Amino acid sequence: MTQTFARLGVPSILSDALARRGITTPTPIQAATLPDSLAGRDVLGRGKTGSGKSYAFLLPVVARLVADRRRPQARQPRALILAPTRELASQLAESLAPLAAAAGLTHHTVYGGVGQNPQVAALSRGVDILIACPGRLLDLMGQGHADLGSIEITVIDEADHMADMGFLPMVRRILDRTPARGQRMLFSATLDAGVEVLVKRYLHQPVIHEADSEHSPVGTMDHHVLRVASDHRVAVVAEIASAPGRTIVFTRTKYGAKKLTKQLIASGVPAVELHGNLGQGARTRNLDAFQTGAVRTLVATDIAARGIHVDEVALVVHADPPTEHKAYLHRSGRTARAGNSGTVITLMTPEQRSDVRSLMKAARISP
Repeated sequence: MTQTFARLGVPSILSDALARRGITTPTPIQAATLPDSLAGRDVLGRGKTGSGKSYAFLLPVVARLVADRRRPQARQPRALILAPTRELASQLAESLAPLAAAAGLTHHTVYGGVGQNPQVAALSRGVDILIACPGRLLDLMGQGHADLGSIEITVIDEADHMADMGFLPMVRRILDRTPARGQRMLFSATLDAGVEVLVKRYLHQPVIHEADSEHSPVGTMDHHVLRVASDHRVAVVAEIASAPGRTIVFTRTKYGAKKLTKQLIASGVPAVELHGNLGQGARTRNLDAFQTGAVRTLVATDIAARGIHVDEVALVVHADPPTEHKAYLHRSGRTARAGNSGTVITLMTPEQRSDVRSLMKAARISP
């Protein structure tokens, strides 16, 4: 029997909202976690990049608030979703929007890099669901603009990325301000030591679900290694990126992303860049151009490996091989999403041969 959102206990107004977006069949991580999360239990979910875990927590968040229809008080959101990057927070808000609209709930996103006044105004009006990056949220809490004492359900998304970015002390400070007996859900691709500390300290008898391993993010992904001379690298990337479909090219540094983007454009390949040196407006414009297909090549640093969720990316190119296997898997997870197939190409100069061989072995990849 085919599993459906309704059979998992998702309210019809929410399953109907998903159906209007063409989403009718739960992914493995959704099917595994939703019965427990909808029942109000704390959940620890391990799901690979591209596994559909966003709806695994967005659905129970909205369902819980719908079941108790009360207006949020000024500066006191009812649900909190923590995300490590501005891009991920924005994309979670985009996924949440049709569900919140169907349920008649309000939501707002807070992150740094932009003025805080619109965020303060939204909080003062009252927000049902707050999606936040830890740094800006702590700033707003310190100024008295956000009070977490009425939080009913808390989600920590991509907790391992939070750990990688050094955010766990901020996450702990935030969680300490939420009600201890509220429902909490934590999602992570891997369970490193710092993440386990969060689980033990803040989740109450969590139900643990692992839909996918952190190794080999998808089975429909082809991996290739191309040996190239250093002075041929740009020409090879330009030729690869000229293929039909969306391509994400990863570099190790912000300077490298900017330089390679200019070189691709000069080679006749329209491209946009995404890295930490860009202002929020430029990051949003470049990502929108890539998402809409106006530009089919995105050159990015690892900031995009965890924070950007764009379906139908046909190709991922590691122009600079990452230094560790988790970064390789998360970068590569930008392709072969939502049941699609994808290709991953790693460029290797002769002096990188040993490092790339070790990288593939650690990632359990046989290119």
